[in-house]
Amino acid sequence: MVSITVFLTTISCEDFVDINTPNFQIVSENVFANDETAIAAVTGIYNQLMKAQFSNGWQNSVTVLGGMSADIIEPIRSTHTTLGPFWQNEISTIDSPDAGANLSLWSSAYNIIYLANSVLEGLSGSTGVTDSIKNQLMGQALFIRAFCYFYLTNLYKDAPLLLTTDYSNNALASRNSSEEIWEQIATDLDEAIVLLDNVKDYEEGERTHINLYVVLALRARVYLYRGNWSKAEELSSRVIAQTGTYEILEDLNRVFFANNKEAIWQISPEGEKAQRVTNEAMAFIRFPFIPGIIILGDIKLADSFINTIDAEDKRFTDWIGQELDRNGEVANYYANKYKYRVPSGLDIPEYSMVLRLAEQYLIRAEARARQNKFSEAIADIDKLRQRAGIALLSDIDPGIGQEALLKVIMEERKKELFAEWGHRWLDLKRTEKASEVLSSIKPLWQRTDTWFPIPEEERIKNPNLTQNEGY
Repeated sequence: MVSITVFLTTISCEDFVDINTPNFQIVSENVFANDETAIAAVTGIYNQLMKAQFSNGWQNSVTVLGGMSADIIEPIRSTHTTLGPFWQNEISTIDSPDAGANLSLWSSAYNIIYLANSVLEGLSGSTGVTDSIKNQLMGQALFIRAFCYFYLTNLYKDAPLLLTTDYSNNALASRNSSEEIWEQIATDLDEAIVLLDNVKDYEEGERTHINLYVVLALRARVYLYRGNWSKAEELSSRVIAQTGTYEILEDLNRVFFANNKEAIWQISPEGEKAQRVTNEAMAFIRFPFIPGIIILGDIKLADSFINTIDAEDKRFTDWIGQELDRNGEVANYYANKYKYRVPSGLDIPEYSMVLRLAEQYLIRAEARARQNKFSEAIADIDKLRQRAGIALLSDIDPGIGQEALLKVIMEERKKELFAEWGHRWLDLKRTEKASEVLSSIKPLWQRTDTWFPIPEEERIKNPNLTQNEGY
């Protein structure tokens, strides 16, 4: 029987051009012959999420390139050939390191979508997988597909909406409108909610597995982005209400630990060649390889971001590290949410955080503020401000109006979610504040910079792919 791990992690979209239909059907039948092999198929996708450039937390990921495109992080050297153009919002389309990073982000997301589609097709035709397992795995695959498309449409706007593994159609697919993609995201997540209705716990306590509340958390975010405030409030409240499973940790230094109670969904670094530390730690922590002479790491926090956080805010003291020069002066600040840049024994102390409870409080706060539920929104914001050790909004400005409250919420989102999955970049775009904020920081900023370019290498292979304005 064909190994499911090899099948799902080594065969790319292009490889299937050379696989004839009868042989592919045999492979599919073997992979989805029973519960065990079908579960292994979805486990293979989880492992791929740690390897895929868009989701692995390394330099070509949404976390780094999204943060670089906003006002959160910047390269140590402005001339950095990969990261510099993202910070300057001057991304090339071909034949340059930054174009290569953009291509890997785009193509790796589509590779994950392809694997999700493979699972959905295989399960749909399977008679050997029990109904309960089939529902669970299909719900998880639908979530993963929706998750990938969420980032594709938020980074590139229009993109091909590929829902099958049919290479002959996919290879020359045109870009679908962002509205069509948003509709499919909603459809996939709503179906996943139904399929995972009885999957409310984590398998073996591992928060790397997708359950009902993982789906509800992303669905709440989608409702927020789409302006459905009441549904965003409703679904975030459903997640927050699971107090036996989720809670806001008081110790900020433990928030990114593996399987902690603030985590809703995480990705284990073990999927990347049995790695024991996260890529985010290796990307962000400035490490004194030879103190004062050679410092490992290409990324620092932007001054424009550092200047917005009060020194007494625990998110400053606990989540931001300082790189000192030879004289003991602060040379750079770096994101220090993840603490382990080098392995600590055989354990894996931290997992890459994808969804966490703090974001659900921020979603609900914004949704409530937009519905004029000011006292409830303030209570949600104060939940995080209290942990951060700063003055509560209910004490300093209990009568705050909607416009000012929304501004506070956006600032809290920036301080709470910095260096996580490009939140700031997406927030600036969805609130139409990107030009207002970034034009004063980045001299080359243009209105059209809000969307990444479609990789030219993809357009050469597929002439039906149009380019975004400005490229």
